Order: sequence, then structure tokens, then C-alpha cells
Amino acid sequence: MEILITILNWFSQNILQKPAFFVGLLVLIGYALLKKSAHEVFAGFIKATVGYLILDVGAGGLVRTFRPVLAALDKRFGLNAAVIDPYFGLTAANQKLTEMGFIEVATTALLIGFGVNILLVALRKITKVRTLFITGHIMVQQAATVSVFVLLLIPALQGSTAALYVGLICGLYWAVSSNLTVEATQRLTGGGGFAIGHQQQFALWFVDKVAPFFGKKEDNLDNLKLPRFLNIFHDTVVASATLMIVFFGAILTVLGPEIMADKAVITTGDVYNPAKQAFFMYILQTSLTFSVYLFILMQGVRMFVAELTNAFQGISSKLLPGSFPAVDVAASYGFGSSNAVLSGFAFGLIGQLITIGLLVIFKNPILIITGFVPVFFDNAAIAVYADKRGGWRAAVVLSFISGILQVALGALAVSLLGLVGGYHGNIDFVLPWLPFGYVFENLGILGYVLVCLFFLILPQLQYARAKDKEKYYRGETQ
Repeated sequence: MEILITILNWFSQNILQKPAFFVGLLVLIGYALLKKSAHEVFAGFIKATVGYLILDVGAGGLVRTFRPVLAALDKRFGLNAAVIDPYFGLTAANQKLTEMGFIEVATTALLIGFGVNILLVALRKITKVRTLFITGHIMVQQAATVSVFVLLLIPALQGSTAALYVGLICGLYWAVSSNLTVEATQRLTGGGGFAIGHQQQFALWFVDKVAPFFGKKEDNLDNLKLPRFLNIFHDTVVASATLMIVFFGAILTVLGPEIMADKAVITTGDVYNPAKQAFFMYILQTSLTFSVYLFILMQGVRMFVAELTNAFQGISSKLLPGSFPAVDVAASYGFGSSNAVLSGFAFGLIGQLITIGLLVIFKNPILIITGFVPVFFDNAAIAVYADKRGGWRAAVVLSFISGILQVALGALAVSLLGLVGGYHGNIDFVLPWLPFGYVFENLGILGYVLVCLFFLILPQLQYARAKDKEKYYRGETQ
């Protein structure tokens, strides 16, 4: 038994929590099952792993570019606030679990949850679940937050089997929420062969359903008749760089050079050095660095998605028939309008900032500070999917509403869980997880059972609504 636990812990720490190697391993297994030659298997593993590492470099760079600004805002205005960002949320959740004496639960629950996801896919003819959630770093963040939801709000589950309860509901969420995105993502990508396994699966399903009511898909962001000089913004690099100059320029100008040069405040990222650089040039460099990391992220996505999509045919046909890999939401960006990602970010941020202003005006006891990951990854994805189905109006309105909900409901979640310094912040962790939290708090174990049943029923409803049952398993839109 100890040997088995050692092996599982090694796999969790070295593979499951390292999504680049996890994706590489899946590609290796898939190509082997397709009986490709040894050098093709090796090449696929390398390209998939490197592609994901490139994505990590881009995503990590985006986060590092934004965090110094958040730190400066906190210092300058003396904000006693919570940052809605999954990395801040992970820290806050781990602190809460440490206080409760359950810090080890999340890691064990992650393994159990992944096993539950595999089982649900293996029994797909019964469960109607088609997706395997493989975004390991997201699973780590979510396992910690879900652990707090379950163990804090349902004290009766705080026993020796706590990890089992958390793992079960994590696995159900990962399997069922990603399953919701199959048709929407197949429609977006033209049959790309993957689903989304990130932090906004419920939101993407909803957006795909309601976007057509806002406008026509032909009136998308690429087809807008803009003044000729604005055509330069159809270029992603130009659009992202310009947008960041506007947003970062305004924020950094208000903060001023003194605080951005204070090493006690700016502990991560680039500290401004007035002896070597003018403040204007520091602002310009920071803004343009954002667009650099965005470009890097997109290149990494193209590399690993191409290999994973091909290799998963082997896994799907041999091990998990009819299943889809649920991957990082950034994989969807290359299939939408070139302006959708930045439009979603911009209007989502506007929605967040307006709501933050209202929290200040009405003296809410918890002030939310916007975090980069939710405002970028959630709202960019919402705009990509919305624009594909309902054009630019859907993209603008739905990403704006998402920004409002992230802040307003995020403040309620921080209060409900009693977290210090941060909260997960992504749209799925305010809807549906905040309502789940109130169900847990008021109904206890019964609430836990009801939420689990809710997850199990959803794919059954999806299947029941499908006119062609075979097309459902193939993920074809109907």
C-alpha cells in the first residue's frame, strides 16, 4: 500500500501538477496507440511539451506584468482588499485549510477527482460524459478552493474521509462542466476535437446559448466597418499593445514613479529605476511587454493543440472511446476574431472597474481588486465565443456583464468563506460555485448530495435534448 501511495504522490507532483508533461504524456500514449514510429512518438511528445511550456511562459509573463500594478494600488491607496485571481485565491484557500488542519486534503482530492473524471468517461454510455479534464495547474487551484467550500461550509464532512468528499465533487465538476463546452467549442473551431477545461465552462455554455439573441454572427468584430485608420487594430499585436498603453498608462500615471520604484512594494516584476529610464518609457515598456507575452502564448497554443488533437485520436479510440480532451481556454483564442480577445479583456475590465467603484461608493466592507487572470482569460474567452455566435454586440455586452459579476459576486464569496487577501475570482467560481456555497451552508450534507446530483443530471439533459444520439457522442453540433 505504501508503494502505491508513493507512486501516486510521485505522479501527482511530477506529472499531474505539471500540465506540460501531462499533455506530453497524453500525446506520447496517443501516438503509441496509433502505432506511429518511435521517432514520431518522440517528436510529438517534445512538440506538445514545449508548446505547453511556451504557453506557460506567455501566461506567466502576463500575470507578472500585471501584479506589480496591483501591489502599487494596494500600497498607494491603503486598500484592505481581496484580489480576485486564482493564484491569490490559492494562497488564501491554503491559509484557510491550514487554519482548519486540512492542508493535505486538496492534493489527495485532486488525484481522486481525476480518477472520478476517468471513470465517468469510461462509463460514458451511462453517464453521457465525453470529456477528460487535463489542465493540471487549474485542477490544483480548484481543488484548494473547493476544499474550502466543502469543509468549511459542511463541518460534518471534516473527518478522515474529507479528501474523498472533496475529490468526488471536484471530479464531477471537471467532467460535467467541460462536457458542457463540447458543442460550443466544436462549433467555434470547426470540429477541432477538444473541449475547454479551465475556469469558465458554465459561462461558455451560457454564452453559446444566448449570444444569438444579441445580434447576427455576420456582424462580428472582424467585419465591423471601421474608419480606415482603425484597420491597424485588426492586427492582434497592434491592438493589444495600444490597449495596454491606454490602460496601463492611465493607472501608472496615477500611481506615479515613486511607488513603482519602491522595492518594498514592487517585490515581483520590474521595479522602475529613475536613474536609468524615464517614467514615460517605463510605462511604454510595461505596456508593450504585455503584447509580447500574448503573442508568445498564442504560439504555444498552436503547437500543443495541434499535437494533442492528433494524438487524442489514439486515446479516444483505444482507451476512452468517444472522449474529448478538455484543455486550457487559451486554446480557443486562435479560432475567433483577431480582436475578440482584446475586446473581451477591455469590456470585462470596464465592467469590473465600474463595479469596484460602486463598492467604494456604497462603502462595501470588502473591496475587490481586479486580478489579471479572471479579467483576461474569462472575458477574452467569453468574447471569442459570443462574437462567433452573436457578433460584436454579444461580445461586448456579455464580457461586460461577466466583469460585473466577477467583482460583485466575488465580494460575496470572500465574505462567505472568510478568506484573507484573495479569492479564486473566475466566473465559474462565482456562478455556479457561490450558489453551491449557500446550499452547502444552509443544507449541509443534503446540500452536498443535491449538488452532486445536479452534476450527474446535467449530461443526461444534454443527451436527452440531442436529436441525433450518435452525433452527441461525436460532439457534432445539431
